[in-house]
Amino acid sequence: MTASSIQFPNVHLGPGAVVDDFVILGRAPKGAQPGSLRLDIGPDGVIRSHSVIYAGSTIGARFQCGHGALVREQCTIGEDCSIGSGSVLEFLVKLGNRVRIHSNCFVPEHSVLDDDCWIGPNVVFTNAKFPQTPRTKELLAGVHICRGAKVGANSTLLPGITIGAGALVGAGSVVTKDVPEGSVVAGNPARILCRVSDLRHSDTNELVYPGV
Repeated sequence: MTASSIQFPNVHLGPGAVVDDFVILGRAPKGAQPGSLRLDIGPDGVIRSHSVIYAGSTIGARFQCGHGALVREQCTIGEDCSIGSGSVLEFLVKLGNRVRIHSNCFVPEHSVLDDDCWIGPNVVFTNAKFPQTPRTKELLAGVHICRGAKVGANSTLLPGITIGAGALVGAGSVVTKDVPEGSVVAGNPARILCRVSDLRHSDTNELVYPGV
């Protein structure tokens, strides 16, 4: 920890963790007292400047975040995950292992990202099916990104959808319904174009994902 950073009580950093200037670790959520909730960050993490991580979350080994990232309370983050600069994880978000979230993404509560997901910059997850109604909170539905799926930059994912394992969402898509496993979708609204296993490099004709 540097002198310019703030670490509240009950924050547990693993060995080798690096914390930059102007970081806040263990801020208590609304209604909780400082130190009443535990924050665990695994070994060899890198928390870059101006990031804020709330108390009540558990973060695995080798976590990295860019500058100005925000992780709220009750999040569970696996090992070898990274969150880009300016990205926001609201509370009750679950990340598996080796999840990569690029810069300026918004991931609201109840979102679930399984192992090996890849989320491009400026992607927006949504979870409110009926915003600003008396039952908004009780009807929230998080997005589920299944293992190995990839979401291209500037895409918007509507509440409650599932992106199937290994699927690929093209940049700038608006995804309004579930995406089948291994499919490529794009557009507004997103539509199935082909299978991930069909994708080839234009210059060599080699498969883009030969292991699929």
